[in-house]
Amino acid sequence: MKSSEWHTSAKTRWEDNADHWHSKSVEMWTTGSRKAVIPFFHDHAGKARTVADLGCGDGYGSYLLYEKGYWVTGMDFSRNMIELAKEQERENLSFIQGDLNSLPFKDGQFDAVMAINSVEWTEDPLHTLNEIERIVGEAGFICIGLLGPTAHPRENAYPRLQGKEVICNTMMPWELEKLAQDKGWKKVGEDYIYKKGVKPTHIDDLSNELKQALTFTTLFMFQK
Repeated sequence: MKSSEWHTSAKTRWEDNADHWHSKSVEMWTTGSRKAVIPFFHDHAGKARTVADLGCGDGYGSYLLYEKGYWVTGMDFSRNMIELAKEQERENLSFIQGDLNSLPFKDGQFDAVMAINSVEWTEDPLHTLNEIERIVGEAGFICIGLLGPTAHPRENAYPRLQGKEVICNTMMPWELEKLAQDKGWKKVGEDYIYKKGVKPTHIDDLSNELKQALTFTTLFMFQK
């Protein structure tokens, strides 16, 4: 799939999905699959002041960061998502439409970046990581949540097995970690989100690789 076609297909998917996402967003961030994200971010990047939330959706996660005292700029590919997010705008909390492949920010503009379940919707994840690195200052923090093997949205990549074009990259958590390592990023935190109501027995006895293999989302915190 050509880059322009990938962008159009991904954007259309999220434009059409905005209202459905918005209807369940608060639940996801407060009691559902994303409830661990903000505490994880704050535990590892608490010294950060300015944060870019890349792939912010309707902006509720950005709002929760703002509630923690950060100055937040949320960005999403979808115009409909950003229109929903802008309803929450206030001083030190703003939203902009933009593309992870060409971020509309200056070099070193932010102390930290949060990108939850968004990197896997890009055609070239390494290029996306380079863009993220560009906008983060020296020793800045990069929090990425990547869909794990048990995540339902990964079905968007299934048509590749039939020789069809897809809009979801099936990068595995260990692959993201390897890309980050190759770039010289230091991993300063990792956590695991499982399907609602499920936590494997004796999980703490497993290796990181096995924990990743069971997750809905793996959370990473890297330092540039």
